[in-house]
Amino acid sequence: MSVPRIRRSRRADHVADTRRALVCAARELFAERGYAATGTEDIVASAHVTRGALYHHFKDKADLFRAVMAECAAEMAERLVAQETARAEQEQGDAWQLLRSGFQSFLDACNDRDFQRIVLVEGPAVLGHSAWDALVEEHGYVLLAEALTEAIAEGNVEPMPVAPLTRMLAALISEASLYIARAEDHDLAREEAGQVLERMLAGLGRAPGVSLGRMESIG
Repeated sequence: MSVPRIRRSRRADHVADTRRALVCAARELFAERGYAATGTEDIVASAHVTRGALYHHFKDKADLFRAVMAECAAEMAERLVAQETARAEQEQGDAWQLLRSGFQSFLDACNDRDFQRIVLVEGPAVLGHSAWDALVEEHGYVLLAEALTEAIAEGNVEPMPVAPLTRMLAALISEASLYIARAEDHDLAREEAGQVLERMLAGLGRAPGVSLGRMESIG
């Protein structure tokens, strides 16, 4: 390997390390203090970098917050997918069962410190609700639509258009998560939201042994 290439590699590593230090420091401070109470001077001091380094990597504090929020959301999505994959392998449940348990796991995650403060509370306040909508679209819609399609194919959910069903369920889960995050008693809010959500989801399921035509006549 040539000397210039080694230098470029070291420089790239240094740049990546600096950015990582800024994101880690900002994440800790945003989760602990909130966005408004965290100054850029606090972030660079905690990251042990210069203010110039911060503005080399990010346009401003809001841009850094956006990166932190995206990281928290991605980590949570990966964690939940891993949990549900493991549950599917262990329990061999149907798609609808697994989806409902996955929703409850997500509500549990709403009491994770970083996710709750940064993504659910500070995110919409700092970046607007469009930022939250973008995260839901990136990490939730495709997986949710796939699970619903499978549940309908298995006969455990009434046949209906998947696209609007996906959007409406995503909105329901979103509101439940915000309710938990903004409550004074997070644990109680989590329990209440879980009960209401499960009751509403139960209405989507097809009763065992009842045909679609029979259910329509009952309704």
